[in-house]
Amino acid sequence: MSDATKEEPIIFLDDISVTFRTRTGSILHPNLVHAVQGVTIKLMPGETVGIVGESGCGKSTTANVMCGLQSPTSGRVYFKGTDVTKRTADLRKKIGRVVSVVFQDPATALNPRMVVHDQLRDPLLVHKVGTPQEQERRINELIELVGLPKSALRALPGQLSGGQRQRVAIARAMSLQPDAIIADEPTSALDVSVRAQILNLLTDLKRDLGLSMIFISHDIQTVRYISDRIIVMNHGQIMEQGPAKQVFEHPQDAYTKTLLGAAPSLLHPKLGQ
Repeated sequence: MSDATKEEPIIFLDDISVTFRTRTGSILHPNLVHAVQGVTIKLMPGETVGIVGESGCGKSTTANVMCGLQSPTSGRVYFKGTDVTKRTADLRKKIGRVVSVVFQDPATALNPRMVVHDQLRDPLLVHKVGTPQEQERRINELIELVGLPKSALRALPGQLSGGQRQRVAIARAMSLQPDAIIADEPTSALDVSVRAQILNLLTDLKRDLGLSMIFISHDIQTVRYISDRIIVMNHGQIMEQGPAKQVFEHPQDAYTKTLLGAAPSLLHPKLGQ
């Protein structure tokens, strides 16, 4: 791999803005909500970028732009140097090999009527990856990768705990060996001890596979634990960004200081500081 390739961002949001029209106001002059304003983010290979802010700050809209669920009103989106701002069906399929998403609720990613084995095989079938034998090997690799027993492959999502379902969702997101994962509040629906386990799993995947990650949360303590860089958002704008240690220990923006003061750590003690 060349040095130029190493320095190319996996994801690059270039001056992204997203504006929604509300149902209030007149037909000619509707009221507008500026959900995201002038956001620029680069995710480099092997890096975890944490995006933190309160509900409504624009972080999830930003994530939706990254994964193609929301088109930007202005600005450009690039994946590994390719402009993917306007995504055709064919381009979406190619993007699926670069970036996967882990949602807050695994129910949004898992079919309740499909056993785990088939959930993990489905992306391989859609993208026509491997022979049936190679697919079976990959499924066994994935279930081991996320720390679940092979017996889980025969289970339906409803037969698993919340933490186990999130592990399956992570395994499914990893099935195509993406360059990056967008994790949108992946632990907020879990209790504290399970949250710690999922954070440790994501950290291990990053370390062992060189995975890049966008990690989104309202809890700056959680973001601090897993991130190399932190981006603080408020009212659709980036208020502050920098290395995690710097932002946490020497915040420059008043809003960041407020977040740090108002959000005690929700992490399990075993995670450490």
